[in-house]
Amino acid sequence: MKKWILVIVVLFYSAFAKAQCAMCRAVIESGGDTQAAQGLNNGITYLMAFPYILVGAIIYMVYRSTAKKN
Repeated sequence: MKKWILVIVVLFYSAFAKAQCAMCRAVIESGGDTQAAQGLNNGITYLMAFPYILVGAIIYMVYRSTAKKN
């Protein structure tokens, strides 16, 4: 049970991160449009999550296929 809670916390922790590079942040914030900056932050966070989900799914499938053979 503790392992699943840890996995959930790690997956959702990235949602609170401000995953914006310094160059993008400087350009967006210099315009004064905080709504666009927040949208860019959300977009980067969503794009960052999908590779982790795909790799996790592949690892899970490999684990399941090797567990059945034992």
